[in-house]
Amino acid sequence: MTIKKEKFVGEELLCPMKYFLEVAGGKWKTSIICILATGEPHRYSRIRRKLGNITNTMLAKSLQELEDEDIVERIQYNEIPPRVEYLLTDKGKTIVPILLKMAEWSAKTMADKGNATFCKKCQSME
Repeated sequence: MTIKKEKFVGEELLCPMKYFLEVAGGKWKTSIICILATGEPHRYSRIRRKLGNITNTMLAKSLQELEDEDIVERIQYNEIPPRVEYLLTDKGKTIVPILLKMAEWSAKTMADKGNATFCKKCQSME
């Protein structure tokens, strides 16, 4: 299916935008995608530690939803003890530039408002 960019103006943006927000939006999914954007496999406990105050239920649900949409790949190793790692799929990697653009817009807007307070991780990237 070919989608013409000029078609999406005004209300016609709503359907694709809603889909994007359903797939990658919410409190935790974008953070999970950003954590996995390094390209390095992450175990569940490492993701949870980096997210801080997420519950096990919410992390498991978010990872499952991202996996169902082919954004995240779950790799299970047949070892004892069992080991599971998560990576972004090729489709998931295509979201990263979008999130970077959103971050650039947010940083500029925050700075314009004199409100540029970034978390410690973001401050270390300046």
